[in-house]
Amino acid sequence: MEILRHLVVLVHLTGFALLFGAWAAQAWGGRRQITRLQHVGFTVAAVAGLALAAPWGISYELDYAKIATKLVILLVIGALLGIGQARQRRSGAAPSAMFWGIGILTFANAAIAVLWR
Repeated sequence: MEILRHLVVLVHLTGFALLFGAWAAQAWGGRRQITRLQHVGFTVAAVAGLALAAPWGISYELDYAKIATKLVILLVIGALLGIGQARQRRSGAAPSAMFWGIGILTFANAAIAVLWR
């Protein structure tokens, strides 16, 4: 069961890497657009994160405050991706505040995962 949990952690990290990597490529590439790859990374990270939040055969207590905080940030990232994509389709460019918010919140979510003990 622990091996399965570690595999889900790997999938979760891969989703984060897709989301943040696609964002970073756009940020430093000069285009600053919301891409399909960011949506894929978000979906993979979200599904795997929800699977990790389930208490499936672990011998320690889950930190529900940390899980709730990360879930709220995840929902805000999803909203920014969706709204930013819609505005990008209309005007041709993603709103700057939404674009940078996605990157900052994605990094913050990873920081919470690593630093919150």
